Amino acid sequence: MQYRMLSQGQPFSHSSLTSWEAPDPAYWVTHGYVVVNADLRGWGRSDGVGDLLSAQEGLDGHDLVEWAASQPWSNGRVGMTGVSYLAIVQWRTAATRPPHLCAINPWEGFTDAYHDFAYPGGVREDGFITLWTAILRSQRRSPVALRREQLRRPDRDDWWASRAADLSAIEVPALVCGSFSDHNLHSAGSFAGYLGISSPLKWLYTHRGPKWAVYYSPEALETQRRFFDHFVRDGRTDTLDEPRVRLEVRQDAGTITSVRRVDAWPPPEAVRHLMYVDAESRRLHGDGTPSPATLDLQLPRDRISFLTDLDETDEIVGPMTLRLTVRHGGGRDVNLFAGIRLIRDGRPVTFEGSYGFHTDLVTHGFVRLPIDVDRQDASGGTTVVELTLPPSATAILPGDQLRLDLQGRWFFATNPLRGQFPARYRRSRRHRITVVTGGDATSTLEFLTTPST
Repeated sequence: MQYRMLSQGQPFSHSSLTSWEAPDPAYWVTHGYVVVNADLRGWGRSDGVGDLLSAQEGLDGHDLVEWAASQPWSNGRVGMTGVSYLAIVQWRTAATRPPHLCAINPWEGFTDAYHDFAYPGGVREDGFITLWTAILRSQRRSPVALRREQLRRPDRDDWWASRAADLSAIEVPALVCGSFSDHNLHSAGSFAGYLGISSPLKWLYTHRGPKWAVYYSPEALETQRRFFDHFVRDGRTDTLDEPRVRLEVRQDAGTITSVRRVDAWPPPEAVRHLMYVDAESRRLHGDGTPSPATLDLQLPRDRISFLTDLDETDEIVGPMTLRLTVRHGGGRDVNLFAGIRLIRDGRPVTFEGSYGFHTDLVTHGFVRLPIDVDRQDASGGTTVVELTLPPSATAILPGDQLRLDLQGRWFFATNPLRGQFPARYRRSRRHRITVVTGGDATSTLEFLTTPST
């Protein structure tokens, strides 16, 4: 049912033995592995009371790893793999350091439930979390009401902190998948996981394809198997002869321009570019600070855009950082949405996005403006806000342009016919803000480029 609701942009297959977002036993058993797929505490056929996204699930995972290692069919070495929640549980389990856990393969899984999922940039997620809560409620097995807790806890408190993985405690070898196509759910946390774990033996597999189609693809399976053969089947502890980062670059949703191996993330050869936001010309440019200017934006109704030409044929690789000086006078639930579009031949280029959505932007982010601001002049408070936009690997063709869009609502409809179901975010309350650029104002867009190949 999920595959029909959230369609994939390319065909794929797995056996009927495969559970949701889990490894396919028909593949792994034929290569000498045992596949164990356990119900979480309080779910399916497991006893107890479930506590969604909790540290308890990591402790349970610890016990499961040690149980599997002691079975007569086991060589005493255990690995973990899986997508989404099956990746989230890997972060929590590995942080408890089970003695017989030899490798993990978290394939797109967020690491901080508050920052990555419930309130990215402080903006409340109102779509997937509502749907997921309704599905969980229908199971009638757990008292956890994620949506209720989200509404009660708009700021990151101890409850949310307990639902973040202790990445620094993870020392086991890891093959992490960080995609450029799951910005609404797992991308930020996946890259944070790769960068944040303490293991010196870690590899990163990037892509901008459909989530499940890539996980079950022949190339990804072969990469996963080489990883597990080294650390789990053979029990080796030395480094794997595999480039540290698989970098996939696309020029649009369906066109891969290159797949190459690099030594680190972001790529060491990447060059920093700083573009200045110019309110007077409504452009982005890199040739020095523009003259002082302001531009009003009525939230959530209006949108303002800034365009720039891309003279060189390069690749934009990695996250983007947007810094804006804004004047807004304070207040609650003033939410700003920023999106980056690639314009080619006068039309937006689209990319794979979350939930099987095939017409996404290059990247996008959110920020809830601070309630209290510095009073610097009689016309209202001024503050500098910073948005980190999730990473991409995007090929730039001759004549391409970038466009920065600022607005007070999500970029797409929610309905499944013409929108990005079930993505939805709390739109800004009605409020006027002023973007301040030039002079001493900090209003810039920063990103990395690498030479095209």
